[in-house]
Amino acid sequence: MGRVIAAAAILITSAAPVFAATGTVMDLTAHPLGFIALAIFILGYILVGIEEITQLRKSKPVLLASGIIWGLIGIAYAQAGRSEEAYDAAAHTIREYGELFLFLLVAITYVNTLEDRRVFEFLRSKLVSLGLSYRTLFWITGFAAFFISPVLDNLTTVLVVGGVVLALGRESPRFIAIACTNLVVAANAGGAFSPFGDITTLMVWQKGKVDFFSFFLLFIPAVVNFVVPAAIMHFGIPKIKPGARSDRMRMRPGAIWVIALFAATVVTAVSFKNFLGLQPALGMMLGLGYLQLLAYVLQVLGRRKNEGDMVLDSFAQIAKVEWDTLLFFFGIIFAVAGLGVLGYLALASQILYFDLGPTMANVAVGILSAIVDNIPLMFAVLTMNPDMSLGQWLLITLAAGVGGSLLSIGSAAGVALMGQARGIYTFGSHLRWTGAIALGYAASIVAHLYLNARHF
Repeated sequence: MGRVIAAAAILITSAAPVFAATGTVMDLTAHPLGFIALAIFILGYILVGIEEITQLRKSKPVLLASGIIWGLIGIAYAQAGRSEEAYDAAAHTIREYGELFLFLLVAITYVNTLEDRRVFEFLRSKLVSLGLSYRTLFWITGFAAFFISPVLDNLTTVLVVGGVVLALGRESPRFIAIACTNLVVAANAGGAFSPFGDITTLMVWQKGKVDFFSFFLLFIPAVVNFVVPAAIMHFGIPKIKPGARSDRMRMRPGAIWVIALFAATVVTAVSFKNFLGLQPALGMMLGLGYLQLLAYVLQVLGRRKNEGDMVLDSFAQIAKVEWDTLLFFFGIIFAVAGLGVLGYLALASQILYFDLGPTMANVAVGILSAIVDNIPLMFAVLTMNPDMSLGQWLLITLAAGVGGSLLSIGSAAGVALMGQARGIYTFGSHLRWTGAIALGYAASIVAHLYLNARHF
């Protein structure tokens, strides 16, 4: 990688430093430096895509790629005597990532704490003990994923409800394969109508493109996106019942308080943004204070009553945060922002939003998200910042959120579930239902265009 930077420096010093500037962004799209940065980005993203093969954690290649890209940007802007503009661009991106980081840090900590209090295991044991048919369980787990995802996010949701599906379907791999496909579609659809349901919706909300309550205009299109393929997959579910089980699980002390404080934290974050005009991340950090205070109370009570099961170590829950994911977000956001500073996003915006038009462009981005992760795609669109109506911003939110359901590799939910149900839920088993999922994707877009026409 060091040789790449050295080669880039030679190219810069040897080539005539003729850069066309548009506003504060230099157009380096046709310069050798730009080509090198683009190649580094593509190489880094390929390594992310083959993580399962190489066993190289996804954060590592994008951290390297983003750092090198910004190093090349620094060289180019220094040569042009515009280092201050590169500094300002990097500072702006740091601020955007910082807000996202703090928000996710608190949200993930709460999810870890809910898991520590055995809330998810309790819900799982309740469902397992019902003794219902596979077809009924198919719909129950699907709707559970659809309505849990707006609060917990789609990735956490499929892991929680996926555990239920695996427990229920031990005698029927066919049920597991179809139910897992249904979970991915349901969780992605449910996450599309809430700022907390997906990283992409969170980014759109924090950018102020869609206010909190306007996301719920996507509720019916999201339902359509989930129900249409589910109705088709329903007929592939075996017409039998799993063996009855009597799993018993109790939540640990303080679980109800954690649930209540999580809800209060969400309300606080929304209030900070909607009523105080402050960053929602500040409200989330206040919510972390709620959790810290509860942990102290439980520790005191646990010691007095000599009940170790009551004690809650909130710092241990913070330590369990998935740092690979948070560092991946850092790398991908900075890499995409770097391409914007080089001029590539302006070029893409011209092709997509001016040549194709916003509706076709947003639908195309959604389809592309089945192959390329929706996070860099959404960040790219937000960085392009095309002039769009509320209806169009809702359309790209919906399309990017549910388009990844077309393939099992198109969303973090699908990839995680393939690991959890290894050998049963696979790329091929999901692909069998891609036609039905595509029908739901198209139907949800038509529903949005019709129901929310006044917002276009």
